[in-house]
Amino acid sequence: MRTMFMTAALFAATSLSTAFASDLRMSWWGSDDRHIATQEALKLCGAKFGHTIAPEFTGFQGHQEKIATQLAGRTEADIMQVNWPWLPLFTKNGDGFADLNQYKDIIDLSQWSKPDLDSGTVKGKLNGISVSTTGRVFMFNKTTYDKAGIPIPKTWEELIAAAPKMKEKLGKEFYPFEGAALDARLMVILRTTQKTGKDLIDPATNKVAWSEAELVEGLEFYKTLVDKGVIESWKQVAAGGNTPLHENQKWAKGQIAGTYQWDSTYGKIATPMEKGQELVPVKLLTIEGAKTDGVYRKPSMLFSISRNSKDPKGAAQVLNCLLNDPAAVKIMGATRGIPSSKIALDTLTKEGKIKPVQIEAYKRVMEPTSPGVSPLNEHPRVTEVFDTNFEAFAYGQQSSKDAATEIIAGINQALTGI
Repeated sequence: MRTMFMTAALFAATSLSTAFASDLRMSWWGSDDRHIATQEALKLCGAKFGHTIAPEFTGFQGHQEKIATQLAGRTEADIMQVNWPWLPLFTKNGDGFADLNQYKDIIDLSQWSKPDLDSGTVKGKLNGISVSTTGRVFMFNKTTYDKAGIPIPKTWEELIAAAPKMKEKLGKEFYPFEGAALDARLMVILRTTQKTGKDLIDPATNKVAWSEAELVEGLEFYKTLVDKGVIESWKQVAAGGNTPLHENQKWAKGQIAGTYQWDSTYGKIATPMEKGQELVPVKLLTIEGAKTDGVYRKPSMLFSISRNSKDPKGAAQVLNCLLNDPAAVKIMGATRGIPSSKIALDTLTKEGKIKPVQIEAYKRVMEPTSPGVSPLNEHPRVTEVFDTNFEAFAYGQQSSKDAATEIIAGINQALTGI
């Protein structure tokens, strides 16, 4: 019933907006809540500057293809919500979108950190502003660790040492951590980045930045976690149906007591935990002599302005209003996650729209150091090559050396010409 009401409201709002001549258009994807909030914020921002803004919204499915078609035909909206990994696809040389640096007298760029601005910059041109920032953070079930009489780990070595103690105290079915598929890949990337001080992909060359020996060590570390009983093996997880963490009964019962997840998923994975259990976000586990914390931090999405907009200054006024104007920020709320803009974050925090524990997880993402993450890390060709060979290694079908060789060669080949 609620969905039907929202759909009807959205149809009415869309019909109303198209009944008037529009001097600007904005496109995005999302849920009903996001659609309604964004339209209301656009009305406020449009009235503030005398603009009429036509909304164009869809679900995520098919949105990339829609944007690609519009960009090819130069029919894209003036303001666009863009997925961060799309930058290498749509603006290889920084010319796919307008350079927002040209509108810094309109957009208050001081509200964003340098890493946030850098993440939306291609070849020196600011092609998109981070709407919200997300990243991987360690979260542990404090209740399970307390029952085992073990402090929450601060280093990888302490995590490994926790396994036999936890099993002895609570039972063999208990694991201090989890990691398979995407979680395992990002865990290997984290530790190897800490060791080398380099991200998987060198942004200067668009090639793998690690040597074969460095990647071998990362893969072998994953095997150590399995062999020491820190995590279930890839095969065990698959045999259990590859159940998502928030649907996993072992997680709900506290038998799996740690994870490395996006900070934005805190509520999703904390909600199914049985009563009395406490999930706490903590600092990144480290290794001795680490060259960087290695945090995997990225924009969850960007707002960009069309390079073909007939009124880019007007689009910049609306963009700044949506992200920095307290009145608009209150309307938008957290429908796009915890905002990257300082003033927006402060506004929503004071309004009580963001829980303290979510702020704590967000801080764990924003405070650590990082060499920067290339959006090519999430290119479909890259993830396919990495995961296929990583899985073969995890199943014992490839040696770590062979897997590393195939991953490096495969990614470099996949990114040739990109």
